Amino acid sequence: MALGVTPLTAPAFPAVQPRFHDREYLNIVYRTDPDALRAVVPAPLEIDEPLVRFEVMKMNDVTGYGPYTEAGQAIQVVFDGERGEYLHAMYLDSFAATASGREVSAYPKVMGSPKLYADNGALVGTLDYGTLRVATATMGYKHFELDRREAEAEITVPTFMLKTIPDYDGTLRVQELVRTEITDVVVKAAYTGPARLQLFQHVLAPLADLPVLEVVSASHIITDLTLAPAKPVHNYLEAS
Repeated sequence: MALGVTPLTAPAFPAVQPRFHDREYLNIVYRTDPDALRAVVPAPLEIDEPLVRFEVMKMNDVTGYGPYTEAGQAIQVVFDGERGEYLHAMYLDSFAATASGREVSAYPKVMGSPKLYADNGALVGTLDYGTLRVATATMGYKHFELDRREAEAEITVPTFMLKTIPDYDGTLRVQELVRTEITDVVVKAAYTGPARLQLFQHVLAPLADLPVLEVVSASHIITDLTLAPAKPVHNYLEAS
């Protein structure tokens, strides 16, 4: 983590390397419109299959941040022969975690109101933006155990993000594709089962621009983990 942040005397987040304990995932992988993906995935990332993972993550215990919840979309991509995910959208209910993710790395984080809870035999993940619902995901609660190695493989694929920083005159100072990954993983429990996902139109939270055509798989995973620092893998300014 960065030792100095702006403003220096009022940092928005602590200068610590966070460790996540009992991080709980609801993952729903779905098939979407290939043309919609091509419109939002930057080159040189490639799209093999038009698959998106909608995730809701309940962070029960995070070093330096405390509990918070996050939801978003990750698009399956290929970069230089390596399969991974491009982080397209992320919504959090913690300002410190939002500011840290945007400033230190390149996570596309904004404030929102995600929730993850059990309700009458279903695991439910929701995302509200302001007062409006933009996503509702449901999965049968712990219907079938999922192989823990399969669960670990699902959440430890490399993650790619687009980092853009303007200069003082408005021109681009930084424009890079960066890569990170999850490390030191301990999968404590993992389940799968039937699932459904609804996305609702919102101009400022356009998750529904990647429409749900078919639910492919779902998982419920509880784990401890650490996020590795992001590293640049492609410089767009040098390439141009």
